[in-house]
Amino acid sequence: QVINGAVLQQVFVVEYIVQSQMCEDCHRIEAKDFWKAVVQVRQKTVHKKTFFYLEQLILKHRLHQNTLRIKEIHDGLDFYYSSKQHAQKMVDFLQCTVPSRSKSSQRLISHDIHSNVYNYKSTFSVEIVPICKYNVVCLSPKLAQSLGNMSQMCVCIRVTSTIHLIDPRTLQIAEIDGSTYWRHPFNSLFHPKQLEEFIIMDINRVHEKKKGAGAGARSNKHTLAEAWVRKTSELDTDHQYFCCTHLGHILNPGDLVLGSVPKRGFGCRFGTLGGGKSGCFSLQVLIKKSYDRSKRQRRRNWKLKELERDREATDTDDER
Repeated sequence: QVINGAVLQQVFVVEYIVQSQMCEDCHRIEAKDFWKAVVQVRQKTVHKKTFFYLEQLILKHRLHQNTLRIKEIHDGLDFYYSSKQHAQKMVDFLQCTVPSRSKSSQRLISHDIHSNVYNYKSTFSVEIVPICKYNVVCLSPKLAQSLGNMSQMCVCIRVTSTIHLIDPRTLQIAEIDGSTYWRHPFNSLFHPKQLEEFIIMDINRVHEKKKGAGAGARSNKHTLAEAWVRKTSELDTDHQYFCCTHLGHILNPGDLVLGSVPKRGFGCRFGTLGGGKSGCFSLQVLIKKSYDRSKRQRRRNWKLKELERDREATDTDDER
């Protein structure tokens, strides 16, 4: 309608031109420039109990959904992301979940001088403490004193956001966070493959034991006991070992247990341990109860999920 009821009509042809164009994300993939940030998670240890625990937490909270690719290498995993924000979210999750430290860097890829736009690739390096469950550790004298005069030789019973330690001779417990660990680092004295199997010959529960001066809290989930044990490989001999253990609540005569016997004069980075008289085996440490494998032949009805990842291979130019 133009003026006072007058209607103007016109017929004309409209021509549409369809022009194909890639979106920015597809264009980056074709140019092999598809990731903008990578999170390199490392744990320098022989066995990866803490890493396996972390993998299940990532699957539980679905933090792997935003990854473009997950690559497995010798000491850990690399997570590739299309945005720096997703990578930073993963780093924050790791620091809240396991004791770790991180550092970041970035590399300039391209620069548009007309629009003043910079294109960077960011790299986040996260190092997890090399301590896992059932590790025997040797603390520095200063750290042991600050934790309530604990023994220098302790057993790691759990790793969450902190390292949980127990003194097998007094049941004294302590927690060490990531910042404390990196100020006073310590390593594992024994690997799981170095543990030996023992049989309990006799065991006596210790119901009361006086606390030392300035001693810290004790565990209520464990029972202190004195045990005589013998190596299963030395059953034809009369050689026995005496030790104090924190596993008194689950051990009985005849049970099998994994432990270690450091040799006399055994040393760690903070000094020599066990320099006592010959025949003294006060450094005998029992780690965990062992079960007969024949009783565990039945397969479980469930299976743990795993992250879909690529195995270690030669890096291409766009992955470096």
